Amino acid sequence: MARKVRVLIVDDSASVRQTLADILSSDDEIEVMGTAADPFAAAQRMQRDLPDVITLDVEMPRMDGISFLKKIMSQKPIPVVMCSSLTEEGSQTLMLALEAGAVDIILKPRTETRQFLVESRVRICDAVKGAARAKLGRIAPARSPMREVAKKLTADAMMPAPSSHAMARTTEKVVCMGASTGGTESLRAVLETLPADSPGIVIVQHMPEKFTAAFARRLDSLCEVTVKEAENGDAVLRGHVLIAPGNRHMLLQRSGARYHVAIKDGPLVSRHRPSVDVLFRSAAQYAGGNAVGILMTGMGDDGAKGLLEMRQAGAFTIAQDEESCVVFGMPKEAIALGAAEKVVPLDTIPIEILRAGKS
Repeated sequence: MARKVRVLIVDDSASVRQTLADILSSDDEIEVMGTAADPFAAAQRMQRDLPDVITLDVEMPRMDGISFLKKIMSQKPIPVVMCSSLTEEGSQTLMLALEAGAVDIILKPRTETRQFLVESRVRICDAVKGAARAKLGRIAPARSPMREVAKKLTADAMMPAPSSHAMARTTEKVVCMGASTGGTESLRAVLETLPADSPGIVIVQHMPEKFTAAFARRLDSLCEVTVKEAENGDAVLRGHVLIAPGNRHMLLQRSGARYHVAIKDGPLVSRHRPSVDVLFRSAAQYAGGNAVGILMTGMGDDGAKGLLEMRQAGAFTIAQDEESCVVFGMPKEAIALGAAEKVVPLDTIPIEILRAGKS
């Protein structure tokens, strides 16, 4: 049996520490090695025993989470998952955390509905296990809701499998990209290099709601292309990038010769909402050979089946290679299915986007 992922929880709220410990301990692959109320207590614990992953609150007494994150990364790099409440201000701060080396972001679990707790468990446990596999420095009597394993749904939950009615190949391409763990900085590296007249791009990056808006604004400030969080009905235009809002699925749709996106509620698909599989299936259905599918770094298999459906519909499909991935999970599954026409390093993806846009 593989060794469990050992986690240190750092949060000034005793109730959050307990809830996170309960959620993480419910996963047979995770062990909570300890908790700490602030970075100083965490540092003392780490002198005796180093965790595999740290979950770190943003706002704490004596030292904030960002400052502690920077110290960890400069002295003894350990995968860190930042934990925050659902606020606009907090989402801006977490962009700084990602730049400083945090692997992923999770929302502080709230005591709400049974469904919320089940979905929180899926997201939090997956984030921690993904972080444990991350290559740093690159671009679980009656079962409680927390122990309930959510059924892993496919894209069938949102739309039927692709038919043969996709638009015939034209000169205008639409690029569909999917990423998870490590994707925020990897997407930045790609989009920063693209010129203002690049093909229209739609992206699913696994992030909580609120944070995708801050992520889009950050990218928009850095890139020549225009980047925004997608809204229902937004057109897919040359030189524009649409990022699926957190906690909502995004589908590509077509009206005549023009593409737009639909933003929809729905169940977790491939353990995620938004799901890359949902976006990719819609691209296979409505764009066919006019689409480019790109699956990047991430934990799990979301997007692998969807990329295969895109390729079978005539799209040009790409998977990021192992060496340049922070976590080689999603691309690995796609490659194993034969879904990727090409496997390329991160720095080659912009070249492939521009080349496909001219073909």
